[in-house]
Amino acid sequence: MLNNELCILAQTFLKLNILYTLGVYLAGFVLPFIALFNIKIKLGVEGRKKAFNALESELSKTDKTLWFHCASLGEYEQGLPVFEALRQQYATHKIVLSFFSPSGYEIRKNSPIADVVIYLPLDTPSNAKRFLNIVHPELTVFVKYDIWPNVLKELKKRELKAILISAAFRANQSFFKWYGKQTREALFAFDHIFTQNEHSKVLLEQINYTTTSVSGDTRFDRVTNQLNQNNTIGFIEDFKQNKLCVVVGSSWPEDEKLLVSHINTEALTSTKFIIAPHNIKTNQINHLKESINRSCILFSEKEGKDLSNYQVLILDTIGLLSKVYNYADIAYIGGAMGSTGLHNTLEAAVFGVPIIIGNNHEKFPEAQEMINHNGLLSISNQTELNSALNAFVSNTEKRLSFGKQNELYIKKNKGAVVQILNFLRI
Repeated sequence: MLNNELCILAQTFLKLNILYTLGVYLAGFVLPFIALFNIKIKLGVEGRKKAFNALESELSKTDKTLWFHCASLGEYEQGLPVFEALRQQYATHKIVLSFFSPSGYEIRKNSPIADVVIYLPLDTPSNAKRFLNIVHPELTVFVKYDIWPNVLKELKKRELKAILISAAFRANQSFFKWYGKQTREALFAFDHIFTQNEHSKVLLEQINYTTTSVSGDTRFDRVTNQLNQNNTIGFIEDFKQNKLCVVVGSSWPEDEKLLVSHINTEALTSTKFIIAPHNIKTNQINHLKESINRSCILFSEKEGKDLSNYQVLILDTIGLLSKVYNYADIAYIGGAMGSTGLHNTLEAAVFGVPIIIGNNHEKFPEAQEMINHNGLLSISNQTELNSALNAFVSNTEKRLSFGKQNELYIKKNKGAVVQILNFLRI
C-alpha cells in the first residue's frame, strides 16, 4: 500500500499497535533530518511546505473542484485515461492533482490534466481538515492502493464522494490483518472500489466491503491510447535502420550486468540495442557506457553523429520510452532482477513485442498472465537471458508469436475506463 520511507514508518507503528496518527507526526519530525542526506526525501519535505500556499492561491471557496490522488508516476499513468475523461466532462471545474512521491510530482508537476499539482500534505487530522476546507472536492479519485486514513476519514465525515480505481490487494496487506483497523476503516470512505481482479474483490468482501466491482486495470486503456499517438522518432529510425532491435526499458544495475555481458559476448553485430536506464545520473550512465565494448553512443551525444554506425544507444533522458517500444522487435523490462519492482510491461506489449523480465515478479499478476499466454519469458541468470534473447533473435516465428499473444492480451483486457465512467454516469 504505502510505498516509501514515510509509509513504511507508518506501517511499522501500525504493526506495533501504536496510534497511526502518532506515527505520522513522528515521521513529520524525523523526515527533515533524513532529508539532509537524501535528495528524494528532501524534495518531498520541501514540496509539502508549499502545498497549502499553492492551493490557496489557485482555489476559491466558490470553485467547483475534483481531486485526483496518485502515489507516484506509475499510478498517474494508470489513472490518466479516467482523469482525461473527467477533465473533459467537468470542463468548468478546477482539478487538484496530488502526489506522495517525488518520482510522480517532479515529472508531472506541469500536467495539463490539473489546475494545481501538489505534494499531498502529511496525513494528520489537522492537515486533512485544512486540505478539504480549501479543496472541497465534488469528486475524489484515488488510484490503486495509496490509502491515507485521516484524510479519507474526513472525506467520509463530510459525505464527499470518493472512488478508488484500479485497486489491487494482497492478503498480506494491513487491511486484512489484525493490526490494520485504521487502514481497513479508511477503505469504507470510498463510495465504490473498482478492482483489477476477482481476488481483490474477494478480499474486500471478507472485511464486509461490498460496494465493489471488477473493472480491470486502467493501464490497459492507457497503453491502448498510445497507439493513437504519433510514435515516430526520427533519430531512433536513423539508429535502427532495418536491423533487429532490442529495447531495454527502465533497467537497473542488476539487469544491466546481465545485458552488458550478453551484448559484449553473445550479441550479433547486426542486432541493435536501445537501453533506457531507470536512473540517468551522470556517473551511472558513464559507468554503463564504459562497460560496453561494442560501438555505443548516448542520446546526449547524438547531434551531428551518424547513428547508423552504432550498435548500442543509451537514452540518458526521460519521456521517450513509451514511443521507443514502437521500434522494438524484442523488449527487456527492468526491475525484476532485483528487489526494486518490475516496471510497466504493458507499454511494450501493446506494440506486439515479445518480452523478457527477471524472476522477481510475484507482485505483478499481469506478468504471470503474459507468461501463461506465451508472450513473456522470465529469466533468473545469465544463461537464461542469453538463451531467451538468442532464441527470439534467431527464431522469427517464435518472436512474432510471442508478440502477437501480448497484443491480444492487451485488447482482451481493455475497457476498465468505460465501466468507471458508467458508474459516475458520464
